[in-house]
Amino acid sequence: MMAEARTKIKFTYEDYKSLPESETKRYELLGGELVMVPSPTEYHQRISGNLEFILRQFIRERALGQLYYAPLDVVLGQGEEREVTQPDIFFISKERSQIIAEKEIQGAPDLVVEIISPGTEARDRGYKKTLYARHGVKEYWIVDPEAETVEVLLLGERGFARAALYGKADSLRSPLLSGLEIKLEEVFQ
Repeated sequence: MMAEARTKIKFTYEDYKSLPESETKRYELLGGELVMVPSPTEYHQRISGNLEFILRQFIRERALGQLYYAPLDVVLGQGEEREVTQPDIFFISKERSQIIAEKEIQGAPDLVVEIISPGTEARDRGYKKTLYARHGVKEYWIVDPEAETVEVLLLGERGFARAALYGKADSLRSPLLSGLEIKLEEVFQ
């Protein structure tokens, strides 16, 4: 018996935008594949809320730009090569506010924060890390709720390089957001 050949059909940005809106399902468009993003856990949401609160205060007090959180589409690339992510938290400086559109962000944020889970870890540490570097995200934080760590990655000529790895007892400092200091015990509580 002959095996049936399957044609791999890539989804386009237009396909992505034609998905019915959902209150319960989130999708990303990565490499032509529609990827359903699992619902976060309570601890994930608590960490996200704590980080978002601290970052929002810092950014607002200094009028640095805008802070957003999922779900909001970040469209990277042009034409047929467009990909869409929905980072947990992201920052766009006021100098780059032109990428903010009514329904989506049209370009790379300055800072992206992804809070990993067992279902997203490989993608967040692999494909999305490369995608964000390729499109010019300046700083990328990978938050690991299980290990209670935050890896801060800084964009260089050869992609992202680790600037620091912080644990729960540490205070995170951001190379991008000068003066920011986050006591991680306040995040991982």
